[in-house]
Amino acid sequence: MIDVVEPATAEVMASVPEAGVEETDAAVAAAKAAFPAWRAIAPGDRAKLLHHLADALVEKQEELAVLEARNAGKPIGDARGEMGMVADTFRYYAGAVERLLGDTIPVAGGMDFTFREPLGVVALIVPWNFPLTIASWKMGPALAAGNTLVLKPAELTPLTALRFAEIAREAGIPEGVVNVVAGPGRVCGQRLVEHPDVAKVAFTGSTEVGRRIAEGAAATIKRVTLELGGKSANVVFADADLAAAARAAPLAVFGNAGQDCCARSRILVERGAMDDFMAEMERAVREVRVGDPLDESTQMGPLISADQLETVSSFVPADAPVAIRGDAPDGPGFWFPPTVLAPVSNDDRAAREEIFGPVAAVIPFDSEDDAIRLANDTIYGLSGSIWTQNGARALRVARAIETGVISINSNTSVRVATPFGGFKQSGVGRELGPHALEHYTEVKNVYYATEG
Repeated sequence: MIDVVEPATAEVMASVPEAGVEETDAAVAAAKAAFPAWRAIAPGDRAKLLHHLADALVEKQEELAVLEARNAGKPIGDARGEMGMVADTFRYYAGAVERLLGDTIPVAGGMDFTFREPLGVVALIVPWNFPLTIASWKMGPALAAGNTLVLKPAELTPLTALRFAEIAREAGIPEGVVNVVAGPGRVCGQRLVEHPDVAKVAFTGSTEVGRRIAEGAAATIKRVTLELGGKSANVVFADADLAAAARAAPLAVFGNAGQDCCARSRILVERGAMDDFMAEMERAVREVRVGDPLDESTQMGPLISADQLETVSSFVPADAPVAIRGDAPDGPGFWFPPTVLAPVSNDDRAAREEIFGPVAAVIPFDSEDDAIRLANDTIYGLSGSIWTQNGARALRVARAIETGVISINSNTSVRVATPFGGFKQSGVGRELGPHALEHYTEVKNVYYATEG
């Protein structure tokens, strides 16, 4: 059995059966058996089924939100928004089913056209920080394209995935189309990567594990989508609305207790604006409400586990340059206060490694070129922000920073209708938006001779 621990209390909230190789193989076999009938469903009918699923998810939104808030330690307000996004994701891809369009290509002697064909059985391996949300980013396009799937949630947060499978069956998704295996990554995940009947692996998690998945998938030439780590830069120029930038910066790092691959954990501030920015940011950090995830006023909850608390704490030793420290509850649970380190060199460990906790590093810069150089001086390239009132500069810097998602005068990273993914070692492929469907289909070319 897997004992599921509630991060806010450090107590077991549920126990679920632990899957192994046998259960994983059975899930793949069920998905393989269901694939021919699922891909054969007329596009309009498959779209209706996904709309029904979206309706069911809306109906169960509060139940799922409470379960996610307790299991992942996230504020209930955030959890409600995330469960709303889950429903929106299936609604969006329900509309995409009938838009899997091909091309006609002018050729001599006949007609040439293309189709987008489903891959077959796809394995979806998701993390513990946004358990059902990230799963939906993969399941939506996978199902819309006509694939069947095996979802492997993180051991720490399996509860909403297991509940989702029940909701999907109740909403009319045929048996075997959606399968969930809750078990260790080194067992279930590895088996999915190696399984000869799995056509694709979509993984969200650390860059280190992503490398191993890419290596394992190569043995059977599986298609792979990887959404990996980040060390994103929040670039604040002296001409920015400093009050707005400083108010927005804390939750861009401390949202979800910093356990977010998109966290803008490197705050690059033009040197002349440092004092004013830090004064504004201190007020904003001290206002962040850390507490019980089910309290409506909570903005930040605990870390996911004791191990994660130990890891995050290692980035703030006794001699760390702590400039701002917020408050966190005492007592049981895996609590860590919002913390700002400043000034920090871009070569320091806190600026190089993905902390995955509520710790920000403020790094001064001297010029536009210096800001770009510092922002790009990382193995990662997932997200980021630029704050300036100079529109030309904003676009120059946005183009120059090596990252997959960047926002200007905001900290937006993810929308259902727009592509999400990283440059460099932050990943391969894109999720969400119309581009995700490309990663769950193969292009088939057909030539039809019309001349003798």
